[in-house]
Amino acid sequence: MSDELKRGLEGVVVAESGLSFIDGDAGKLVYRGYAIEDLAEHASYEETLYLLWYGELPTESELAEFSDSMAAERRLSDDVLETVRRLAEADEEPMAALRTVTSSMSAHDPDTDADPTDHDANIRKGRRITAKMPTALAAFARIRDGDEPVEPREDLDHAANFLYMLNDEEPDDVLADVFDQALVLHADHGLNASTFSAMVTASTLAELHSSVTSAIGTLSGSLHGGANANVMRMLKEVDDANQEPTEWVKQALEEDRRVAGFGHRVYNVKDPRAKILGERSEELGEAAGDTRWYEMSAAIEAYMQEEKGLAPNVDFYSASTYYQMGIPIDVYTPIFAISRVGGWIAHVLEQFEDNRLIRPRSRYVGEKDAEWIPIEER
Repeated sequence: MSDELKRGLEGVVVAESGLSFIDGDAGKLVYRGYAIEDLAEHASYEETLYLLWYGELPTESELAEFSDSMAAERRLSDDVLETVRRLAEADEEPMAALRTVTSSMSAHDPDTDADPTDHDANIRKGRRITAKMPTALAAFARIRDGDEPVEPREDLDHAANFLYMLNDEEPDDVLADVFDQALVLHADHGLNASTFSAMVTASTLAELHSSVTSAIGTLSGSLHGGANANVMRMLKEVDDANQEPTEWVKQALEEDRRVAGFGHRVYNVKDPRAKILGERSEELGEAAGDTRWYEMSAAIEAYMQEEKGLAPNVDFYSASTYYQMGIPIDVYTPIFAISRVGGWIAHVLEQFEDNRLIRPRSRYVGEKDAEWIPIEER
């Protein structure tokens, strides 16, 4: 067995997967063989979930049945909604609240006591978790702001229903389409930190809610899911400073400040998801008659590419896209979670197909021959 140290497990292959493929040099992302560009243009989030969970694109009738079954699971139990309310009134952080609420859902899931590896039960649980997380997030955001939660509707698709519950207003087709596309783009991305966290938890034969809860906790860190909110805070700081974006970035770099939204552990070129969201950010700005957020972003992208050789990741343009949709900044990372949960569940299902406890080793660098000293002599 090799003792070569690989910090962060970088470059270490620990699993085989048929879910998503990334070519970091070519800027290519594929879900089960389908290019992300095609899925973003043609597939709904529900259709993408079906592909990830079942391994193939659904027929028209299969998609309708799947979408209806998802919509029917959106409502929260009174107990879970009360948990949401208490967390919102306590001013809990949104990701921490989402983590706690998701964990509490297991108490009300009829399949909680099923064998953890029961595929059909995990599909049913996954459908409930994925359907309820947006309801919990929207309710949390509204209660925190002094408003009452909005009941989910079953006649709206997954993306449109979330925006409706968040704003108490049915979104227009453009906003609903952009948000649905964002969910598709974030649904899976190989063995990232939160996905690996879910798989490690599942490998112990823990129940599905535990795996998802672990993943949410992992995603909450600023080096993984929190970057999108940091990008928008950066853009607002640039706007408030009334500086040229490139001058602001130059000054920030001279002060050794991090410019959020750039660099990726896998991509050596521009993230293909950033290309798509950049276009949608520009479209939203043009439709609203205010393109400054996109223009700032584009200027910063050009400068960072020229001066540092760094390309933007998906967080960079998701920030201005969400902001122009009226979504609160601290809800950006939870939105990442309500999308990526589809990928987490798909990887857990795949893990259980040939499960083995994930248990890496560490290299011991401590003392080995310490002499015991009685406590009265220390």
